[in-house]
Amino acid sequence: MTTERPAPPLTGGEREMLRTFLDFHRATLAMKCDGLSDEDLRRASSPPSTLSLLGLVRHMAEVERTWFRRVINGEDIPLRWSPEGDFQAAYDASSSTRAEAFEAWQAEVEQSRKIEEAAESLDVTGYQARWGEDVSLRLVMLHMIHEYARHNGHADFLREAIDGVTGA
Repeated sequence: MTTERPAPPLTGGEREMLRTFLDFHRATLAMKCDGLSDEDLRRASSPPSTLSLLGLVRHMAEVERTWFRRVINGEDIPLRWSPEGDFQAAYDASSSTRAEAFEAWQAEVEQSRKIEEAAESLDVTGYQARWGEDVSLRLVMLHMIHEYARHNGHADFLREAIDGVTGA
């Protein structure tokens, strides 16, 4: 599997920039996982941390689900891997497979894209219960870019520790 990564535009409108940079970071996470077996993807390759690439993919599925579907779209749905709302549960990929994790993540990304594209503007708001505040779609897009960039840094170290591959 070889992931295609979009090149963010050098000029353009705010929404196009946010959308493309978010897709760039989504693709970067997928690229970090390219060519690895389920066992490699489950490997906690930077002890004592138990973090794995597959755990990151599962976590980002929860993050997409929460910010776009639960916050912006107002859907009353549980987390995928914890009906009790424990975000840490997604990190436990010990019995997960690439197929299971990537199917969930890609489904959530597609839902996120539909919600963002259907929104009238970046000023659309949703309620973030953890903060007790309304937040804009603009904030959600920026927060998602931040989340992916942060976790892609983790993915850099995890991948290099597995097989020495760097870059992306």
